[in-house]
Amino acid sequence: MVCVCGTCKTRYTMKKFIFTAVVLFSCLAFKVASAQISIGLNIGSQPDWGPVGYDHADYYYMPDIDAYYDVPAHQYIYLENNVWIHAGYLPARYDNYDLYGGYKVVLNERNPWLNDRIYRTRYYGYRGRHDQAIIRNSHDARYRNHYNDARAQQRFNQRARSQNNRTHQLNQRQHQQNARAQHLNQRSRQVSARSRQVNRRAQHVTRAAHRQSRPAQHASHGAAHGHGKGNDKRK
Repeated sequence: MVCVCGTCKTRYTMKKFIFTAVVLFSCLAFKVASAQISIGLNIGSQPDWGPVGYDHADYYYMPDIDAYYDVPAHQYIYLENNVWIHAGYLPARYDNYDLYGGYKVVLNERNPWLNDRIYRTRYYGYRGRHDQAIIRNSHDARYRNHYNDARAQQRFNQRARSQNNRTHQLNQRQHQQNARAQHLNQRSRQVSARSRQVNRRAQHVTRAAHRQSRPAQHASHGAAHGHGKGNDKRK
């Protein structure tokens, strides 16, 4: 037998209201937590040339070129005629800069380029460092879905091809220099051999002349000696 009195109806209505409120609160809390996680983590926005070890990164500072990179917007920030430029690529003067090898400093603050003098002084000692692990070379599962910077990869490939071409040209030049050095060494050996031949001939001529001069010296000495004896007899 079901009770249909007012008190029971009121209790049933309150329980239903509380249950509904609990469900709504749980859904709201889950959404807030998800939003906080999505705001706190941006690994998926970090490029493959970015440093490992950071679940969240707003900006990268690159001491080698004194420029910044906006991680969420995927834009470079560099100084041009005293104006900070935001662009999807670096200018031509940075073509030789290696994004994958250069050191990057993670900055999580708003508009860090406005304090560029501070960061340039603070991280000046990081210029020329190439010992930083990057996302592309990481085996961490967190970076499996990182941002693939196709433009940076293209620049890296072009730079690698250019470096290979330069190395090939240097090797060719070195080979040519080695061939020239060998040719010069051969000519030097030939000149040395000819010089030895000339010296031997000169020595032979000197010895022959010395041998020819000996009889004349003996004859002159004998004549002088005989003339002296004749003078003694006359006396």
